Amino acid sequence: MATARVFVRSRADTALEVLALRQQVAVLKRRRPRPPLSALDRLFWTVLRETWARWQDVLVIVKPETVVKWHRAGFHLYWRWKSRPRGGWPPAPT
Repeated sequence: MATARVFVRSRADTALEVLALRQQVAVLKRRRPRPPLSALDRLFWTVLRETWARWQDVLVIVKPETVVKWHRAGFHLYWRWKSRPRGGWPPAPT
């Protein structure tokens, strides 16, 4: 079914989709466990977001849900560090 949609879309829409998918493949070929996004990668997605309505449909590298999970995990680590036991005298008995 996805293949049939290519024939219905405009040429520009298909070209932008191919460009977006190729950019993601280039990022994934960087041979790291988690390929970092460079400033050019972010610029690419920013420009594509402004010029193409379907940019979220082809985004595979990072999903909005993934960013939320990272954010929550960061807060979890912060509060675990913040409430860690510290050295010093034990609390006085009451």
